[in-house]
Amino acid sequence: MWESFRTLFKNYLRLEKSLSDHSIQAYIRDVEKLEQYLQANGKEKLRPQDVTLEDLQKCIHWIFELGMSATSQARIISGIKAFYKFLMLEDMIKDDPSQLLETPRTTRKLPDVLTFDEIEQMIAAIDLIEMDAKGHEKVSLEGHRNKAILETMYSCGMRVSEVTSLQISQVYLDVSFVKVIGKGDKERIIPLGSAARKEIIHYLERVRPQFPVKYGDEDTLFLNRRGRALSRVMIFLIIKELAEKAGITKNVSPHTFRHSFATHLVEGGADLRVVQEMLGHESITTTEIYTHIDREFLRDTLRQFHPRF
Repeated sequence: MWESFRTLFKNYLRLEKSLSDHSIQAYIRDVEKLEQYLQANGKEKLRPQDVTLEDLQKCIHWIFELGMSATSQARIISGIKAFYKFLMLEDMIKDDPSQLLETPRTTRKLPDVLTFDEIEQMIAAIDLIEMDAKGHEKVSLEGHRNKAILETMYSCGMRVSEVTSLQISQVYLDVSFVKVIGKGDKERIIPLGSAARKEIIHYLERVRPQFPVKYGDEDTLFLNRRGRALSRVMIFLIIKELAEKAGITKNVSPHTFRHSFATHLVEGGADLRVVQEMLGHESITTTEIYTHIDREFLRDTLRQFHPRF
């Protein structure tokens, strides 16, 4: 019974909202949580249009008792609200039971940010030379690829999924710009810094030609040793390993480079609208988190240098 509604919702998210498969799966999981609650409490015969606000409130309480954080609860509520908004748009229900469903308060945790020195330490930790089977030194193809990846991430503030899907045809080295396909297949143009441009040119000319390119990935910029596009998990592991080698104890992930890119721009006085455009944020509210980080930076500076602070 719910499956047909989920299928229609999935098609709506893909065709009307142009969401990625990853985002669509997240929304569907949220709806499935509601189904699981109904099944666990003897209400499996309820159709989506029969669910009441009280049912939804009890579902959220059930989720809370499972030990889920306020952030996870808020995520599920958001998905359920989107599902019922879709049902209203399609005239499948007359009243939206999720309209008065309250989202638990979540504290916005500021992400860890790397200093410029820490980013340089991580890049310096990349092994550009490795030993072959006979103990002779040789150029590390993966090391030079990883250096190009990190320089690109810090230069452009791209999401890890945008890095893994970046195509050679989207990199305009002659004018130092990259075209990024972000969430909802929205395009944006980002300037490419000189350090990133240099490493990409070296990678394209000296490194990538030595990877065995597989069918379907001829235009993919960053490849693994088998000639396929890198996975997000692989980039996560590369960055974790480099942070450890550089002696950085912060919680570092690919997204840390995106946060650091934005924070350093704001600290340097960049206009928030420009930062929003380069990050691909739909709302300026999302970008405003970096003004909070900027205030922390100012406070730390005062603590360090002001005699009366």
